[in-house]
Amino acid sequence: MSIKEIIKIPNPFLKVVAKPVIDIDENILSLLDDMLETMYDANGIGLAATQIAIDKRLIVMDCGEVDFETENLTEEEYNKKLKENGIKPSPIKMINPKLVSLGDKMNEREEGCLSIPGYNANVKRPASLKVEYTDENKKNVTLNADGLLATCIQHEIDHLNGILFIDHISRLKREMILKKAIKEYSTD
Repeated sequence: MSIKEIIKIPNPFLKVVAKPVIDIDENILSLLDDMLETMYDANGIGLAATQIAIDKRLIVMDCGEVDFETENLTEEEYNKKLKENGIKPSPIKMINPKLVSLGDKMNEREEGCLSIPGYNANVKRPASLKVEYTDENKKNVTLNADGLLATCIQHEIDHLNGILFIDHISRLKREMILKKAIKEYSTD
């Protein structure tokens, strides 16, 4: 496995619409492993192949998983259990993900991006979804997701369609982020 370079704005490759994966071979499986390692190294929770300049419909993510029952816990009790038990890794690798449906309820959450490091903004997205994809074992999977995982899936599929999270915010906020980020990254 190897860590790949994550491209940053204004790299035009971030606007590319990725092509479907036709053959799930060892190269694709190795690439998924590299993407996961790259994402962990960058302290991210999701990564799309287009972010490492690869024109394939591949995403990886890990929003973690708690090992305890959360129902009926107060926020204080939840935070205490979280501190005691932590979050265990729960990586997901998706090949050719396709959104099947989006929930009616909307959720606003602060988002960031490994291709725009250091900049965040609140984005409103559907709170739940259903996605179909092929996993690394070549099995077709249908997944219902909500909360952080639903947001992450939408964010990463957007990348595969050449859309960044800043494309979902006001023009003024987007231009401010772009101007500052491009100036900052050009001095790196």
